[in-house]
Amino acid sequence: MYRHFVLSCMALTAALSACSTTRQSAPDTSIKTSSVIAPEERKLAYAGDDAAPRLTGWHHLAGRTLEVSSLADLKLQDKEVILSFDDGPIPGRTDKVLAILDQFGVKGAFMMVGEMAEMHPALARKVAQDGNTIGSHTYDHANLASLSFDAAMAEVTKGELAVTKATGTDVSFFRFPYLAESHRLRAAVAMRDMVVMDVDIDSKDYFTTTPVSITQRTMNLLHKRGRGIILMHDIHKRTATMLPTLLSKLEAEGYKVVTLKFKKTEVPNTVVASADFVTTR
Repeated sequence: MYRHFVLSCMALTAALSACSTTRQSAPDTSIKTSSVIAPEERKLAYAGDDAAPRLTGWHHLAGRTLEVSSLADLKLQDKEVILSFDDGPIPGRTDKVLAILDQFGVKGAFMMVGEMAEMHPALARKVAQDGNTIGSHTYDHANLASLSFDAAMAEVTKGELAVTKATGTDVSFFRFPYLAESHRLRAAVAMRDMVVMDVDIDSKDYFTTTPVSITQRTMNLLHKRGRGIILMHDIHKRTATMLPTLLSKLEAEGYKVVTLKFKKTEVPNTVVASADFVTTR
């Protein structure tokens, strides 16, 4: 039984490793920024031979908390970023990402695969308890565009319920696997009171490449846009390895990490009163 569980975990992780997202918005060529390795009078420290450099001391990377009830509310200012992580949680990777985020005093948006959350509920719960934004990424990372509408929505619902149960908190954000979607599916997800998370900057950390290459690619794209939602995956070792360097560069160049918070749409009192009147008639 245990051997079957381990093999299932390995198979799912391998499948998630193939996740790719390619959609990009047109870059803002008017934005120019310089590349700085580290702030002045700050020293880089290493936690071990296999660790990426990290900044010691007090950090000033944390930005504002942005409350959104729909995608229209998700508007970033210049030099603001959202750190998003797909496909987890997974022990040995997600917990390292959490530790690094805590070290820099910032929060991320974790789009969890329902099946992974079911396998590792304690870790999923820790992600939420640490104050990070919680979202779902379907139940088993299905390509929803290849399914019928009913089957796709069943996958969305199953994933949402699994993540909710594992984390003990409401799931208010959603990202389409492979960014494979349709207008009908987006509308249906929104009707479930979830905000669809798009991608502005794809780190492509799912490619078999070096952490240095991932960091440089991400910063190059960010220099062109000036702001945006950064896509990463907390299931890859290389992501946890490169994250301290990426955050150090963001901090050095004056970027701020925005924390996302879902704001429930309040129903007007007139609507509630009207509903009560109809019910009691």
